[in-house]
Amino acid sequence: MPPDPYLQQTTFFPFMNKEVLYSPRNISILLWFLVLLDLALSAICLISPGHWGLLMHGFPYDDPAGTVRRMGAVWLAFLLLQGWALVRWRSAPHLLVLVAGVRLTEIFSDWVYWFNAEHVTLFGHFGLLVAPPSNLLFGIYLLNAYHHHIRTST
Repeated sequence: MPPDPYLQQTTFFPFMNKEVLYSPRNISILLWFLVLLDLALSAICLISPGHWGLLMHGFPYDDPAGTVRRMGAVWLAFLLLQGWALVRWRSAPHLLVLVAGVRLTEIFSDWVYWFNAEHVTLFGHFGLLVAPPSNLLFGIYLLNAYHHHIRTST
């Protein structure tokens, strides 16, 4: 089968062997990482929003408006969708596109949060500044993985 010109032009990782880069093992490792990350984030926010305040801002947060718990519910939804994709992506590769969309929804929110927060801990600075470009890379990777999987499985 001739190379797909679309994939040749749009891949974000042109310097890597695509068979290795988009291997089922690597895709599953990323999905496991995302599931565990969102498990931790959602658990902290839903179970103990005060700990979120300590980690991110250096003081316990009462969360009278429920915004931290709301973030936890969003991450719980991410966790469930990514868990579904982890279990089913090989037979339903479109789930990789779903997870890419989930990750891409978060590419600006943490920088907005960071910019507007009055006090942020060192851990908070790291997490809020690294998360947006990471989510962008995860989203691009998963979209490319989907295209690669579709192209090579036909």
